[in-house]
Amino acid sequence: MGEKRIIDLTQTIGNHMPGVSIESAKTVADDGWNATTLHLYSHSGTHMDAPIHFETSEQTIDELPVSHFISEAWVVDITSISPSEEIKVSHLGDVAHSFRKGESILLHSGWSKRAGTDSYRNSLPRISKELALWLGNNGVNILGVEPPSVADVNNIEEVTEIHTILFKNKVIIIEGLTNLEALSKPKVTLIALPLKVAKGDGAPARVIAVETEN
Repeated sequence: MGEKRIIDLTQTIGNHMPGVSIESAKTVADDGWNATTLHLYSHSGTHMDAPIHFETSEQTIDELPVSHFISEAWVVDITSISPSEEIKVSHLGDVAHSFRKGESILLHSGWSKRAGTDSYRNSLPRISKELALWLGNNGVNILGVEPPSVADVNNIEEVTEIHTILFKNKVIIIEGLTNLEALSKPKVTLIALPLKVAKGDGAPARVIAVETEN
């Protein structure tokens, strides 16, 4: 067994994010300990979607099988992608031929560097219908992307269609990844653990990649 390198792919949740409010609830001075109250939009920062998010099925975030949260994942470099461009099967390159059912795919677009800007949400590169069908037909376990959505959030027909295709094919969706440029291997062990929210349509997740040095 080689040495392992662990890389955090998770955004830090803070008050700077839409839908997030972190307030002091207790202090050492007044109460004997520090604690905060968290108000979190269910799709804040790095997060995992559940099928009920688009009512593809009634499955909620707490009902997703934990066995799917750890998998081998291919890292695909698509940093040459343009704003609002559709991501197609051709962008996968050799991974499209090497992929095996049950593995996952991480799309490294570099888009996380735009977090906090208008283009991060409104000009994001999008999963094409062609690619969504390919991911479903080939048994992808987890699809991880850097933008806050896999589709154009300003186009309800598109965002519904892409999510529906993926959910119907049991592809787990993780959005809002960051730090993919720190990955040095073409394949990693991906660990993605969402908060176990009862009846949740999605939840913030801690996502890490493990690289094994030969």
